[in-house]
Amino acid sequence: MERVRVAVRASDPITMAGLTSYLGGRSDVGVLLTQQVADADVCVVAADRVSREVMSTLRAVAEEGTGPTVLVTGQLDPADLLTVVECRVVAVLPRGAATDDRLIGGIRAAATGGGVLPPELLGELLRQVERLQRQVLAPRGLNASGLMPREINVLRLMAEGLDTTEIADRLCYSERTVRNIIYTMSSRLNLRNRPHAVAYAMRAGMI
Repeated sequence: MERVRVAVRASDPITMAGLTSYLGGRSDVGVLLTQQVADADVCVVAADRVSREVMSTLRAVAEEGTGPTVLVTGQLDPADLLTVVECRVVAVLPRGAATDDRLIGGIRAAATGGGVLPPELLGELLRQVERLQRQVLAPRGLNASGLMPREINVLRLMAEGLDTTEIADRLCYSERTVRNIIYTMSSRLNLRNRPHAVAYAMRAGMI
């Protein structure tokens, strides 16, 4: 089994020492030094509750590292769930139920692209995503990918290899309109060029 490099953060020194000691004693996990978050496959953050300070830690970990985070906590306000997910938290383990097996299972799931959420948190997350789509994105003509319907149409034709003139003819737009759509979309989503835009749409499942 491949060794998972783990960085650990905790809200108190006793929890920090306990997690570091336990994970450091396993042959399938390598615990990294505090300053090595950028090299970690997974970061584990443990706290009694998700306070403002803990949220700042989650944001800092997301900025410093490239891997996902496993959050072990005794209290998480459902209103903070979407923000926590935006900090690349892919697994939430209730502190009281975070057995050794569940902790390692959460780390393994995170390292392989999976996630772990208690059923009630998963339901709440889906409700929040639906509410975001309905109240924020849909009124602006956007979807969860950040793309407007006409942008998706342009991207699909770009993916087929059509140039600006051909896209304009197919969609009954002017060439200027097509160029404006591509420019606006690229600026908003920080897309470098047309291949990058097509790749973004493919990853978002739009084409």
